Amino acid sequence: MARGWESKGVEEQQAEHISPATVKPSRDPAEMARARQRDDLKLRRQHVLQQLEVAQNARHRQLLEDTLSYLDNQIGVLERTS
Repeated sequence: MARGWESKGVEEQQAEHISPATVKPSRDPAEMARARQRDDLKLRRQHVLQQLEVAQNARHRQLLEDTLSYLDNQIGVLERTS
C-alpha cells in the first residue's frame, strides 16, 4: 500500500513539472543576446578587477582601470537599452 501511495505522489510531481503553467515564457532573441552580452561584460569586468588587485606596474594598472571604465560604460549602455 505504501508503494502505491509513493508512486501516486511521484506522478503528481511529474505532472506539475510538465504542466504548461510552469513553462517560462520565452524571451525574444534580441533580448537573449543582450543578456548574454551583459553577462559576458560582467565576467570580463570581474576578471579585470582580479587583475587590478595584483597589478604592480603603474602602466598596467592604468590600462586595467581604463578597461574597467570602458566595461562599466558598456554595461550601462546595455542596461539602459533593456
